[in-house]
Amino acid sequence: MISALLAALLLAPGAAEPRPPASIDGYPIGGIGRQSLPAKGCAAYLFSTGETRTLVAMAGAEAGVLRIALDGQVRDYARAATGAAVDLGFASQTRYVAGDTAVTLTMTITRRPDLAQGAIVSDATLLVERGDKDGVIMPLAGMIGCAS
Repeated sequence: MISALLAALLLAPGAAEPRPPASIDGYPIGGIGRQSLPAKGCAAYLFSTGETRTLVAMAGAEAGVLRIALDGQVRDYARAATGAAVDLGFASQTRYVAGDTAVTLTMTITRRPDLAQGAIVSDATLLVERGDKDGVIMPLAGMIGCAS
């Protein structure tokens, strides 16, 4: 699974990047395409775990933002509330908000000796709550990478 995640994050230079899906397995959440490591701190890269596997979310520890594609639009959501930092600048649960949309990211971070500047996110959930629409919960998994 690690090699598949890395392959999705790090396309060969010059390779044409496939267009991320606008909707994943019937969710109003789509793929966000390739993302870079932040200049400072760590970022969590989270992938869908259903039938379609693609990069769905990126959360920056330093920047305090979560990037997702909702209803076909990629948008950054600002961190609004968080528990105590668990590891690498991330809490096990963090709430992000933009307009009338609130997104809660819950994740389990697992350190491994073969990952020098990061960790595995063995399981995660993304709860999206939008004003007058039904809430959506999407299961995710991924990894955290940190700038050196």
